[in-house]
Amino acid sequence: MINWIWICMAAIGIIYAMFSGNMEAVNEAIFDSAAQAVTLAIGLISILVFWLGMMRIAEEAGILRGLARIFRPIISKIFPEIPKDHPALGYILSNLTANMFGLGNAATPLGIKAMEEMKKLNNNSDTASRSMITFLILNTTGLTLIPTTVIGIRMQYESASPTQIVGVTLLVTCIGTIAGLIIDRIFYYKSTWRKS
Repeated sequence: MINWIWICMAAIGIIYAMFSGNMEAVNEAIFDSAAQAVTLAIGLISILVFWLGMMRIAEEAGILRGLARIFRPIISKIFPEIPKDHPALGYILSNLTANMFGLGNAATPLGIKAMEEMKKLNNNSDTASRSMITFLILNTTGLTLIPTTVIGIRMQYESASPTQIVGVTLLVTCIGTIAGLIIDRIFYYKSTWRKS
């Protein structure tokens, strides 16, 4: 559906440009935007590779295991249906840790594996379990300690202070995560009361 909306918007814009005599400006904008996209992508790739390397070093040094140990009691309370030693919890913790460091691209495969493991716990049902919904909320609200991708974009466009957003990002993602969890619990308990 979203693809059709974008296609329609682009088509309408191009048709309007043809009739208003601005086709040259549209062509120029398309090629300029493509060049900027490539430059931005190359800059972001270098930042992503750096932080993925840092995550790998942290993993080898045992820092991620330490973080997992620290957060395991909290995660166990947020996901009470998942057994304590189930692989899904490990994937959830790794995914959330990667998201905390702003590595959404690195977190995606871990999130997919976590969902696959939770689907097994849900008897391969096509209906999302409570844990799957909660995990989706945590991923969407994405508590972020270091927004590496945004910092990279700001550096790419020569911001005077690219890391200035760290405090605000931490505050906003904290509020979003807490609000998401509260809403998740309200809807869960509301559906439980309806069933009883």
